[in-house]
Amino acid sequence: MKTNQWAMIAYITLIGWIIAYVKSKEERSALVNYHLEQALGLVIASIIWSVALGIVIAVLPAALSGILSFAGFLPLVFMVFGIINANNNVQQPIPVIGKMFENKFVFLQN
Repeated sequence: MKTNQWAMIAYITLIGWIIAYVKSKEERSALVNYHLEQALGLVIASIIWSVALGIVIAVLPAALSGILSFAGFLPLVFMVFGIINANNNVQQPIPVIGKMFENKFVFLQN
């Protein structure tokens, strides 16, 4: 597989990240490492976002929580941005949260 395909697979759930991490080991490039970092950061941020959003929605009245529940799709939007960047062979961070995860996961480096 091409390196940009491994980078795109990394964004598709945690299982996709594990597959991309294990299978691309022998042909891993800087592009794949970068998108593995971004995808792992997105997974961590998504879990934190889901927990925080769940707490806020539980506290708010039903009318407001219904509107706020659409914010749960935000990680999906970030995932699409990451996949597009990986497909275009671009090492560009995910909007808003991507800069926080650059060079944070040392174990991903060759």
